[in-house]
Amino acid sequence: MNAMPPTLVLIGAGRVATHLAPALQQAGITVVQVYSRTEASASALASVLHTSHTTDPRCVVPDADYYLFSVKDAVLPELVTALAPRCSRGCFLHTAGSMPLSVFEGHGLQRYGVLYPLQTFSQNRPLDWRQIPVFVEASSPGLLDQLTRMVSLFAGRVLPLSSESRRKLHLAAVFACNFVNHCYALAAGLLAEEQIPFETLLPLIDETASKVHQLSPAEAQTGPAVRYDRNVLDAQMAQLAADPLRHSLYELMSRSIHEEALKLQKTESDKTDPTI
Repeated sequence: MNAMPPTLVLIGAGRVATHLAPALQQAGITVVQVYSRTEASASALASVLHTSHTTDPRCVVPDADYYLFSVKDAVLPELVTALAPRCSRGCFLHTAGSMPLSVFEGHGLQRYGVLYPLQTFSQNRPLDWRQIPVFVEASSPGLLDQLTRMVSLFAGRVLPLSSESRRKLHLAAVFACNFVNHCYALAAGLLAEEQIPFETLLPLIDETASKVHQLSPAEAQTGPAVRYDRNVLDAQMAQLAADPLRHSLYELMSRSIHEEALKLQKTESDKTDPTI
């Protein structure tokens, strides 16, 4: 006789949950309910998944195998507190990069863990989960093995990672993704002032991103800040004089780039210095 597939309740109906839920379904997990604070988001995702939904924590299904929290960090503790008394027989999981595993402690839970996909998620933009690393952490070695097997059914790489290391990974991701994208937005604003389409930068952006597949980011760095060309730097900062925030960003970023370039030069010098 075939075992019943595991059941899961989604707590949150944002971008991460919207992308992750279909992958979980394809892995053989039955999503039995979607909870969200807003009716529109809960019903929209539930409709896609062909399941029920609720906006009331008191109406969350109490006997699911898993409860997957994909919510803002600020509301995660209060939702865990609200659901644990009724749902403690299930395994509680969250998808946050910056929240520790210990957020589940002290609630009478026997099993809890983390399932953190390292990717940027946007509505209506499909992703290939086979290209996305997922980092897992668990309250016991047995649960860690279980989560690894489960996630391996849809993700290309599943890696164990502690809460502290995951926090540093999330910080690195903010620099590599969110800050870089903000730089795109700043560049788009400058181009718009001259009616130059943003698409003009796409070959440059694509080549920059492609290079770090073969070179370290420090080795791939180019531009006036690497050599600290004051003529170019001062002229460009003068263009930003009317915008103190962008002026400061340019100056700080250029200084940081130059300092990293000096570190690389010293490293390369040390490698070739026969006295070292």
